[in-house]
Amino acid sequence: MVSNILVAIDGSKASEKAFDFAVDEAGLHNATLHAIYVVETGLFSSLPTDNSVEIMYRALEKEGDEVFAKANKAASARGIPLTTQMKQGHAGNEIITLAEHQKVDMIVVGSHGKSNADRLLLGSVSNYVVTHGKITTLVVRS
Repeated sequence: MVSNILVAIDGSKASEKAFDFAVDEAGLHNATLHAIYVVETGLFSSLPTDNSVEIMYRALEKEGDEVFAKANKAASARGIPLTTQMKQGHAGNEIITLAEHQKVDMIVVGSHGKSNADRLLLGSVSNYVVTHGKITTLVVRS
């Protein structure tokens, strides 16, 4: 039985499909739905700490707020309550940590992020969650 679902969203087409699937599952099972957006701090770890890094973080946080606004609107239109969490760190690790903390029954992730460059730089977040997590994870293909 699925009563608590976590979906990872990043604004990509794959994460939009994952979100739609998670909303459907939440409605089907009358489950609680959580969404996570992770600002990948690993992207900037080798850069010198200065104003430009702070500007990049703020831009990514703003993007996260926009992704959450769109998700909240879509979930609300379908009668599904949604809680959101923005985290900073390694996306795969943050997804697993929040899933364990929220005691979710299922994690839903898209098959890939915003670009192929993300995959080359960071590795596949979905692969990381499937490989390292202990919670059932569904990967939605785009």
